[in-house]
Amino acid sequence: MKGLGSISILHVVFLSMTVIGLKNHVTIIPPLLKVAGRDGWASVLMATVIIFFWLFLLVYIQKKTNQEPIRDWLEAKIGKIGSTTVIYIIVIYLLILAAFTMVETLQWISSTFLPQTPSIILLLIYTILCILLVTTSLQTMVILNVFVLFGVVVFGFFVAFTNLQVKEYELLRPFFEHGFQPVMKGMIYPASGFIELIILLFLQHQFKERLRWYHFGIILIILMGLTLGPLMGAIAEFGPTEAAKQRYPAYEEWGLVSIGRYIEHLDFFSIYQWLTGTFIRVSFLLYVIADLLKMTGDPKQIWRMLAAPFFILCLPLIILNENIFLKVKGNYILTITFIFFFLLSIFFVILAFFSGKSSKKGQSEKQEMESGES
Repeated sequence: MKGLGSISILHVVFLSMTVIGLKNHVTIIPPLLKVAGRDGWASVLMATVIIFFWLFLLVYIQKKTNQEPIRDWLEAKIGKIGSTTVIYIIVIYLLILAAFTMVETLQWISSTFLPQTPSIILLLIYTILCILLVTTSLQTMVILNVFVLFGVVVFGFFVAFTNLQVKEYELLRPFFEHGFQPVMKGMIYPASGFIELIILLFLQHQFKERLRWYHFGIILIILMGLTLGPLMGAIAEFGPTEAAKQRYPAYEEWGLVSIGRYIEHLDFFSIYQWLTGTFIRVSFLLYVIADLLKMTGDPKQIWRMLAAPFFILCLPLIILNENIFLKVKGNYILTITFIFFFLLSIFFVILAFFSGKSSKKGQSEKQEMESGES
């Protein structure tokens, strides 16, 4: 049994749906449509199959680390200097991911329903809210996530079924009209979301039990569905050409929602979906950073060491032109995210494998010495 602050596997699944689901449901859709077009669904399926086999690396890492805190395990294997270097590299990248999520949401807010409100004011308010959640506990975060996720899921099914009246799934054909090359290129985008499952290992010491391969598999299937839903919906509602031109296809789908002749303009529900998703995702990433730096449980240190760097990192991204920001996100950040976490998983596997062999060798030598002395 873990301590009082541990969370169940079900909570881990729900947290993954919000934290990674926001990225796969919203962020990756525009670049995926531009690269793969109407065959983007095939990119998602192929990426899911490949990432499924990669999941066994996570299971191996978790087994070899014995569900210890990753920082303590690294320190035991490669020393304090080596572990600190690796941890800070991870922390910096997680901070970048959180900043890009925050700024993308603020740009959407400014371009849709708060065009006259200064983005820096929105950033300040959102940063304060996220840091306040980080200063609580993981248990508080997962309980809050359950409540907000319920509404997100309900509204998601609502928009999906309501828009059946305007969907034309014939637009998904012809299959592979431009060959397999666009499909292969598009795989990197859903994979960059799926591979964020490695972040769960950074909090494995707070899980009640070890994540099995089928737990990871269930999460992966859910994330695949969260990606295919808005992707195929956008193609069926707008066509692949028009959908690829849209900045936020998942949001534009809400503009088509209508019930009868008099009930329409229900896109304000998407505001709840996106804002709560960003709130949980950014707070979770910042909490992981606080945990890696051993700041959890110390609100003053979190405000001093985490709030300011995050706010400052977001400032230049807000100043960036929106088109430049979207190009940087689509052409670089998503690809680099996949490469970064994939190489990190390989590093952990190699470290676990060779440290395991050396420890076994050390134990056998110790046993031989003890038998010789006797």
